Amino acid sequence: MMSNLLGLWSTDMAIDLGTANTLVYVKGQGIVLNEPSVVAIENSDGKNKVIAVGEEAKQMFGKSPGNIKVIRPLRDGVIADFEVAEEMLKYFIHKVHNRRAFTSPIIIICVPSGSTGVERRAIHESAERAGARKVYLIEEPMAAAIGAGLPVTEPSGSMIVDIGGGTTEVAVLSLGGIVYSESARVGGDKMDEAIIAYMRRQHNLLIGSMSAEKLKKNIGTAYAPEDGDGEKYSIKGRDLVNGVPKELILNQRNVAEALAEPVGTIIEAVKRALENTAPELAADIVDRGITLTGGGALLTGMDSVLRKATGLPVTIAEDTLLSVALGTGKVLDEMKTLKRVLESVY
Repeated sequence: MMSNLLGLWSTDMAIDLGTANTLVYVKGQGIVLNEPSVVAIENSDGKNKVIAVGEEAKQMFGKSPGNIKVIRPLRDGVIADFEVAEEMLKYFIHKVHNRRAFTSPIIIICVPSGSTGVERRAIHESAERAGARKVYLIEEPMAAAIGAGLPVTEPSGSMIVDIGGGTTEVAVLSLGGIVYSESARVGGDKMDEAIIAYMRRQHNLLIGSMSAEKLKKNIGTAYAPEDGDGEKYSIKGRDLVNGVPKELILNQRNVAEALAEPVGTIIEAVKRALENTAPELAADIVDRGITLTGGGALLTGMDSVLRKATGLPVTIAEDTLLSVALGTGKVLDEMKTLKRVLESVY
């Protein structure tokens, strides 16, 4: 009975505040929101007003008039624009918060393992001002590992590689803690940027980030096809020589060439983690292998290139896009047993 009353008093939630998407998990309900981390702001009479958040704002990207700015408040996994991030958090929290609730919610938010104390305090304060009663932080690789079903509280080594929009989190975990972690500022965004740079360099074609993302999702691959050029995809942009719109047909070999640098950076981060892992934990990783999570894990051949580079088994988590949110949600649901994986800034 008491737990039912507490459910009315607040809607505790876990938030995966991602560079590309924000996911909100509500205690007892699961993931209730999954929207792009994008905010549209209109400037009229010198005042800024939020006019759209999430999916609606993303549709305006690259198509808005001068008085409307479409902003992604997170870059490389951390808050780049605090005011806009706070407005976005408020919007998402109010969208899912139980209107019958008597008190503000407890909120758990994911942070990259490489984020500084200043960045963590900024996220903490933004959540408090957005309406949280109590704020806890959890490091992304820990949340991803829990969401992927790895036995993080046991005395054995688990290795997670979470390839998100802004960062790739590589970590070795054991006994409910992170033994080694590295946060490489490369992810889906850097892959999109690499495609844009490749198109400009090789084809004198200027394309937007949305077009680059579509190309990556449709025929993106971590390695070139062994025979032939692979699948083809049509992409439109502006010809930098003539200044007119133009359409080009690209293939998987082209995209693999464009993505070689960001994929290589991820491989190097994984190798460094393995080099810094204690022998006993390394032995466990040889048996269990590496688990991939995040949107980047869905890039064709990402698991294969890591398998080839390390000689270890590599598996992609079942709900790879949701792993961090599900892991954070599990900690929220099982606070008594999993509280030691959390941190409170104050």
